Amino acid sequence: MAIAIVVIIGVTVVFVRPNFQGSTVPPQTTSRSASVSTKTTVLYLDIGASVSVGVQPTPRDPKGQPTSRGYSNRLVTLEAAKGVTLKLTELGCPGESIATMLRGPDPCYVTPDTQLSDAVALLHTHHGASSLVTVDLGFNTLDVCLRNLDIDLTCVKAQLSLLRQQLGQVMRALNKAAGPNVVFIGLGHYNPYLTKSTKEGAAEVFAKNSLVALRQMNQSLSQVYGSFKIRMADISRAFHEEDTHVVRNAKKEITTANVQYECKFTWMCAPKPFGPNIHPTDAGYLAIAKAIEAVLPARL
Repeated sequence: MAIAIVVIIGVTVVFVRPNFQGSTVPPQTTSRSASVSTKTTVLYLDIGASVSVGVQPTPRDPKGQPTSRGYSNRLVTLEAAKGVTLKLTELGCPGESIATMLRGPDPCYVTPDTQLSDAVALLHTHHGASSLVTVDLGFNTLDVCLRNLDIDLTCVKAQLSLLRQQLGQVMRALNKAAGPNVVFIGLGHYNPYLTKSTKEGAAEVFAKNSLVALRQMNQSLSQVYGSFKIRMADISRAFHEEDTHVVRNAKKEITTANVQYECKFTWMCAPKPFGPNIHPTDAGYLAIAKAIEAVLPARL
């Protein structure tokens, strides 16, 4: 694993990431100052796929690579302003599905090691500590049904059933390992395909059907997290996906507000070589962090 130490609000924050595709994630150090006195220290374990490790297209890798500007990093800063130090550990893996998290293999862990086994080990090690765990899974389980401007509804039904079963297994394992002072937050998911609605024909139909599929996925996620009495951050709402009132974009073209927000919060409207890319922009990651912040308990 690669470890980066970042100094934020005068506090050391440790990022632990697996090596992606055999490469070492370089250390990154950022220094900031603030007048806020830190009073509370909480371990923060961030679990998930590419969005959980802040993947964005970069000049080095226009297709996307992990960055230190993801929602977990933003949440560290937001909580520091309140006097809460989040000591961040990121275990996420680009391309991770719930199935690979349970059994592997994936590009980030060597079998029999998995993201889940590492998460469980960390929870055991810090069993008595005050901890926050965010779980960002599900999209890669469903996305196999959304390909080439076509949505296989039979596939959607089957994959969502699988999602509920497998995510339940993950949460049972995490809950079993967690100590008495652990707060879990589940994450819903935004719909990266809304911009397709600006085109006619198959693309427009695909965008409309994707709304249905992603709503069903978020309902499934909410069902599983709710069964464990875990709060879920409403990322769809944070991205204004239900706001369909008509607006004009920067080119004076008529569009809808939710599409405009998607262009702001993801790289789907960016020109080549950076777009279209389903991952959030800096603004999108900040919106996700604020959605998580909104469902955190008053005292961690």
